[in-house]
Formats: sequence, C-alpha cells, structure tokens
Amino acid sequence: MGDTRLFELGPDLWEAFGQTLGTVAIALFFGVLLGTLIGLALYTTRAGGLYANRPVFVVLNFLVNFFRPIPFVIFIGAAQPLARVVVGTGFGIEAAIFALALAAGFFISRVVEQNLFSVDPGVVEAARAMGASRARVVFTVLLPEGLGSLILGYTFAFVAIVDASAIAGVVGGGGLGSFALRYGFRQFDPVVTWATVLIIVVIVQLGQLIGNVLARKVLRR
Repeated sequence: MGDTRLFELGPDLWEAFGQTLGTVAIALFFGVLLGTLIGLALYTTRAGGLYANRPVFVVLNFLVNFFRPIPFVIFIGAAQPLARVVVGTGFGIEAAIFALALAAGFFISRVVEQNLFSVDPGVVEAARAMGASRARVVFTVLLPEGLGSLILGYTFAFVAIVDASAIAGVVGGGGLGSFALRYGFRQFDPVVTWATVLIIVVIVQLGQLIGNVLARKVLRR
C-alpha cells in the first residue's frame, strides 16, 4: 500500500526534491557571500586586526550574537516583514530562501571568523613586512591560507541549511520537508516519511563528501 502510494506521489516527490536543491543552493550562495564578508570584517576589525576598528567590531559582534542563536522556525517568521521589503513577499519559496540566506549569513560569519584564526599570524606579518597592502594581505594571504578550513566550515553550513530548509514549509517554501509533513506525517504514512528522510540523508552525505574531498585537496597543496 505504502509502496504503491509512494510511486503515485513520484512526480510530487521529484518536484519537492528540485525545490530543496534549488532553495539550498541559492541560500548557500548568498549565505556564504554575506557570512564571509561579515566574518572577514569581524576578524580584521577586532583589536590588533588589519583594519582594527572597535565600534565596527562591537556592532557586528552584537548583531551576530543576537541573531545567530535564534531557532530557525522562529527566525523564518520574524524575518517575514523584511522579506516583504526585499523580495516582495513574506510567503513562498522566495521568502524561504531569503530567511535561509540571512540566517546562514550570521551563522557562517562566526564560522569564517573562527577559521581565520587558524591562519599563522606570522604569515600575515611577513606579508605586511614585505610591503603588501592590507587588502592584498586579505585576498592573497589570509583567505588562501584559511581556504581549507573555510571549505569545511561551508560544508557544515550546507548541512545546517538542508536541515533548516525542512522548516521552510512554515512560510510555504515547499521542498522535501513540506512533502514529508503533508503526505507522510499528516497522513500517517511511514513509507513516504522515511523515503523522504533517506533522500535528505543522501543529499547531506553527498554534500559532506564533496566538501571533505575539496578541503583535503586544498590542505595538501
């Protein structure tokens, strides 16, 4: 019975699969972009940093500490008014992507900041002693040296975004989480529920594998 119904729901399942991949990919892209910028700013504006600026650091640090711990199921609802301003709607896939990218940005910013601390300060100081500008040090020394750790951090963020995307159905974001809730949990069909869970697990495992391989290659250079 469950197997037959799962087959019948095949087109809906594939649509949900595509929605999840698209949502995660776009949210990860903008989340990495935003998070890397904020993380770099946190690292470089702290005391002793390349662009030491206490007021900027305090403000950014407060924003990250304020928004990062908020559970996504609450954050996605709280972000609706801002989503309406930015993407024109507080409901649907666009609103879900906006909330995911924003939440991921705050999460990734701290990951980036912490991973940049793994870069040997001596390398940065040597570059500065040779006359490299602060911007050049950031883009030719700091980021390349910390790239392996950053890739692992981005991979961790990918897993978190896949997890959070399952909650996107709260604002009509669709995806596998919404599919499992609608056709599996609410209709007491464990076959549909577990089939969806297995697909999500496969996505996470493939993403983790690719991230680990890329990080290993970078770290071996």
